[in-house]
Amino acid sequence: MWKKYFLLSLTFALVLQAYAQRQDDMKRSVEYLASQELGGRFPASAGDTLASEYIVDKLRDLKLKPIVKGKKKKAYFHDFTFGKTEKKITTHNIIAVIPGKDKRLKNEYIVVSSHYDHLGMGGKGSGSRQPDTLAVHPGADDNASGDAVVLELARHFKKVRSPRSIIIAFFGAEEQGLVGSKKFVEWMKEDDALRRNLPTDIKGIVANVNLDMVGRMRDNAMSVSGTGTSSEFKAIVESVAKQTNLHVSCTPDGYGPSDHASFVAADIPVLYLTTGGHMEYHTPADKPATLNYDGMQQTLDFTKELVTRLASLPNTPDYISVPGSNRMQHAKFKVTLGLMPDVMGASDKPGLRADIVVAGKPAHTAGIRSGDIIMEIDGKPVKDIQEYMKRLSELEAGTTIPVKVLRGEETIVFQVHLNPAKE
Repeated sequence: MWKKYFLLSLTFALVLQAYAQRQDDMKRSVEYLASQELGGRFPASAGDTLASEYIVDKLRDLKLKPIVKGKKKKAYFHDFTFGKTEKKITTHNIIAVIPGKDKRLKNEYIVVSSHYDHLGMGGKGSGSRQPDTLAVHPGADDNASGDAVVLELARHFKKVRSPRSIIIAFFGAEEQGLVGSKKFVEWMKEDDALRRNLPTDIKGIVANVNLDMVGRMRDNAMSVSGTGTSSEFKAIVESVAKQTNLHVSCTPDGYGPSDHASFVAADIPVLYLTTGGHMEYHTPADKPATLNYDGMQQTLDFTKELVTRLASLPNTPDYISVPGSNRMQHAKFKVTLGLMPDVMGASDKPGLRADIVVAGKPAHTAGIRSGDIIMEIDGKPVKDIQEYMKRLSELEAGTTIPVKVLRGEETIVFQVHLNPAKE
């Protein structure tokens, strides 16, 4: 009997050791990618090059096949150029392939992705929430966190091959308008299969699982968008969430300001994982020390099981066009409140929590604060992110509207003067 207990204890110790190793590896990746040395990883900068070399070295260590036939580091790069004529920028995506083991399913591919670029030094027009401050925007959560998890997923699926093939993708220039993922999808539509380590074109990509800002898990909660873009996705996500003890908020459409939107536009079903926003988002304060590495381990465990199930489905995932999936809905907005809502629906109160209320913007000026729960906008109810976006789309700039919030146990109505969305 003692031998049995000894073996159980040894197995448990080895599992804990493996968990600790994975967390250490993810932390090291984040600390390097979000270091001052890399300068915020702006596309085509020296920091962008260093980040690329770091990721490619990891993929080569795992002996993953590059996307382009060849053995040199460059074979992992899918180069592209974007920008105005006088300011064109050339950068790249980093792509590797893990062949599937099933004779029938290996010609179908699941793209597991994150973006590795960020805002560089910030400044006006950069997307920084502190545009008057020129400083390194490290992007620890956005999106070194996603990169670190995807590297560990690559390690796992290299060792435990799935029936379907997996494309590991690190997209460039996401912050400039999802440029890298759009260019990748366009490239896959071209008749260029002979130059790629793939026996198929875009039609062979059956799903995208995209990770962006997964380093700040709170209350054991995660948001998963795109659960309605294929008929089996919601049930799979909910089952995996139960297995991994996570509270997951499901959003059916594939809307979202991250690279999965490029795949939805090509009629490919998607799942977008994020742990939500925070005050350090797009500022110089998004540093490695602010991340929740235990939470990243939970995200890794969840995504391993999620991709495993998707890669093992007996039939090709169908694609469902969910209203709102084929366009960036925020482009319709004529106004902004100047807040970041809780995309995960983690609050147990009715309404939608304002995670971040930006100082100087309409909501903050009116008196709304971070943590307030929005219950009504202009007299109409708000119960979730979809209803919130619908309310915003109905509003006009220059008007003043009532916004009812719950603060603690107190209900308060604020009069908010609406600014144009571009301000």
